[in-house]
Amino acid sequence: MREVKEDCTDRSDRLGTSVATNIAPEGVVVPVKPAVSVIMVRDGAPAADGSPSLEVFVQHRVTTMDFAAGVVVYPGGRVDPQDHEAAATLGADPALLEAHARAWAATSAAEDPTFPSVLIATARREVEEETGALLPVTALKPWANWITPPGRTKRFDTFFYVARGSDIGTPEHRTTEAYTSEWLSTEYILEEEANERLKLMRPTLVLLQEVHRLGSVEAIMSTERAIDPVRPKVPGKVG
Repeated sequence: MREVKEDCTDRSDRLGTSVATNIAPEGVVVPVKPAVSVIMVRDGAPAADGSPSLEVFVQHRVTTMDFAAGVVVYPGGRVDPQDHEAAATLGADPALLEAHARAWAATSAAEDPTFPSVLIATARREVEEETGALLPVTALKPWANWITPPGRTKRFDTFFYVARGSDIGTPEHRTTEAYTSEWLSTEYILEEEANERLKLMRPTLVLLQEVHRLGSVEAIMSTERAIDPVRPKVPGKVG
């Protein structure tokens, strides 16, 4: 498997959860669990100077969570057994599933030919559970794959999608894991993060910067992606 390593040391104190409480005891092997996250995007109202703006649907997690407490996240969650069952009756176009399989070819999803369907099923379930919105299979575009580095108390192999907001309907705040959910402009989130008024985990921040640079839904959905697993480095850890 190919991998891309990204250093996250510059923001290790701003991830919303204590680094100390997220370090696994020496010698403890933490399993890596597959998960999905969906970056829902829509074009916002033009800025005062007429320049385009982009919005994403985000959740502000409560501070009592044992993972990612108090941070801004995209809707999503880990793959559950029911998602494997749902994948079997997904009814997606074989050509679409083949396109997703090609997109995830360098990731762990390539180890099981049915897993692209499982990931889609997970994305649809999580978005509906957390926002009430029904996510069409065709709305999802594979975007990135990030793997929690060794040494953490929880590790995830997270498959990120982008999805056109106009294809989804009206997402709402439905999850108890967050105190609110809302559409926010990418520019606003990045400004608030830079001023330390909002907290984003490293994958959330990097992917937000990517879609912000692209600037519009059309540019995002038409972008060709080469998806390689990203394995952030952890200060003081090897690998």
